[in-house]
Amino acid sequence: MNKKIDIKFNKNEDNLKLLVSEMKQKKDIIKLGGGASSIEKQHKKGKLTARERIRNLLDENAEYIEIGTFAAYDLYTEFGGCPAAGVVVVIGKIHRKTCIIVASDATVKAGAWFPMTATKNLRAQEFCMTNKIPIIYLVDSAGVFLPLQDQIFPDKEHFGRQFRNNAKISAMGISQISAIMGSCVAGGAYLPIMSDEALIVEKTGSVFLAGSHLVKAAIGEDIENEKLGGADTHCDISGVTDYKCKDDNEAIEIIRDLISVTEHQPKNLFSRIESKEPKKKIDEIYGILPKNRDEAYNMKDIIDRLIDDSFFREYKADYGKTLICGYARIDGWSVGIIANQRKIVKTGKGEMQLGGVIYSDSADKSARFIMNCNQKNIPLLFIQDVNGFMVGSRSEHNGIIKDGAKMVNAMANSVVPKFTIIIGNSYGAGNYAMCGKAYDPNLILAWPTARMAVMGGEQAAKVLLNLEENKLKKEGKTLNPTEKDNLLRSIQMKYNNQMSPYYAASRMWVDEIIDPKDTRKHISMGIEAATYNSKKDFKTGVIQT
Repeated sequence: MNKKIDIKFNKNEDNLKLLVSEMKQKKDIIKLGGGASSIEKQHKKGKLTARERIRNLLDENAEYIEIGTFAAYDLYTEFGGCPAAGVVVVIGKIHRKTCIIVASDATVKAGAWFPMTATKNLRAQEFCMTNKIPIIYLVDSAGVFLPLQDQIFPDKEHFGRQFRNNAKISAMGISQISAIMGSCVAGGAYLPIMSDEALIVEKTGSVFLAGSHLVKAAIGEDIENEKLGGADTHCDISGVTDYKCKDDNEAIEIIRDLISVTEHQPKNLFSRIESKEPKKKIDEIYGILPKNRDEAYNMKDIIDRLIDDSFFREYKADYGKTLICGYARIDGWSVGIIANQRKIVKTGKGEMQLGGVIYSDSADKSARFIMNCNQKNIPLLFIQDVNGFMVGSRSEHNGIIKDGAKMVNAMANSVVPKFTIIIGNSYGAGNYAMCGKAYDPNLILAWPTARMAVMGGEQAAKVLLNLEENKLKKEGKTLNPTEKDNLLRSIQMKYNNQMSPYYAASRMWVDEIIDPKDTRKHISMGIEAATYNSKKDFKTGVIQT
């Protein structure tokens, strides 16, 4: 590298390392849940925290990934916040079998269910059903957070959907195990009891449709919660629960035993060989990805640092250059990669920045490549840094809508596992075509450099400013230059905040924000989870040629 490139590399590296450091600091705070004092109270009750329960449940020293860490981030501030939406969701191994674990965090508002708690629980159930892997619920929840009941109770994707999913998961033959390790009240009582098997911990676990105070108010009966719905009641009298446990550790031991005898063999054999580290250092990604997200760079330099042996077999390398398509391996798994290209290329008319824009030929190429991967049963990895589809008369005359629709059709109907990483821009229809959340990726991840919106912040701010000016003109008002500048800055600040990866992760539009160095682990574990689902036939609808 020459000195000029070195300086640029170092500035990029400093920027991304700072963003990753900030992200990790935020995660560390979130993982404290309700804080040190709440954790101490949990321990004094003889209970483990949600994350302690999960650690003890998983195989020792086995890798795992967490999803939804930033769920509800910066939401519900009027109620003191709700770190991680009050529930921890982890994908990991129990007796070498991939499972998904959903653990209520009783240090956060006594494990009460906020609207985003339901969203996160539903995402965990979706992952379970998509991959047909066992799901384990560690229940310790005070039930619905009543001040927000109107946002969690009656709609299709609200609280009740979880119980519908309990029934569907059971009908699919997927193992569901619940441990009642604390409170479990009202409608929430159905979640563990609709599982295949339910455990309850003595003294700390309780399950009932109405607690003692509500029973007193409703029918005048005086009864303690333990007698109303404790372990002795439900194991010895009602028969509602299946196993009585003296403490959290015994419950965890029983769950591990139940999983150990569960049939759970891979059904879909994706190609995997011995894993190799990338030849090119993954750390160098920090210096390659520009600090200025509108600057050009070569996406192949990123890909080379994510894939085994840095070996990439490119498909139609000289056609449709704004999308890179090709075959590679990640941790030994065969993958088909579709990535936006943003470098500057030389043309007969000089230099042109590709800029992450999808053209007709690129869309046509990627549609064909997606179909090939489905034919060969190869999982797909989409790497997003996209500004959208090309516009203008030339693109319209070339049939950009037709070719874009072809790409979306092939991607939407794809039956192989799909994984999406947003490393930069994710704008407009580009988000959709590159397998955004609406298209059911098995996992959708973001780097701290990600930005998601209908369009870029500067363009959007100008559009919104024009709309505001037109509105004021109708009212006979005009803005002076200072007022105009202030309004533009205000609009841009709000819009830029909404483009942040934390804004997206808070609402579960992405599953997790990760360090670029952890990308290989997430994709590998995601593909391994998908091996437990049977191979499906690939079909598309009508595709215009």
